[in-house]
Amino acid sequence: MTPMTPSWRRPALLATLAALALGTTARADDDRRSPPVPPLPKCQQECAACHVAYPPALLPAASWQRLMSNLPRHFGTDASLDAATVKELGNWLNQHAGTARKVRRDPTPPPEDRITRAAWFVNEHRKVPAPTWKLPAVRSAANCAACHIRADEGDFSERNIRLPR
Repeated sequence: MTPMTPSWRRPALLATLAALALGTTARADDDRRSPPVPPLPKCQQECAACHVAYPPALLPAASWQRLMSNLPRHFGTDASLDAATVKELGNWLNQHAGTARKVRRDPTPPPEDRITRAAWFVNEHRKVPAPTWKLPAVRSAANCAACHIRADEGDFSERNIRLPR
């Protein structure tokens, strides 16, 4: 005969089993446990030519759609692409767009859709001293790779941070 699970443990056990049964679906909504989506080669080729290829989970689908529809005026630069590339990138961004509560609840306001102005981003970087943002190696909050040594892999974890001097 197997020992009975105490009644106070049953909800936690059921929640754990449900999460395991759901697999990646359960993790996809939690940025801290979800592995980064491997960058699309076309995204690396086109987007990373000018800046880090931001993981799609950093913005909701609506923000990515606005950004992709406004490439001729992409933050002061003409980032126009051919229609097939726009479609491929747009589909990939929408498929992997942010669904976590922090992204859904606080998207940056249109028409900006700036990751660096989202409340979650500001909160995550609140302890970064103001002079750090002005260092020649940093220049901008959008230059993730200046501090996040694995940003090109979509890894922005605190374990892989090195503040420039």
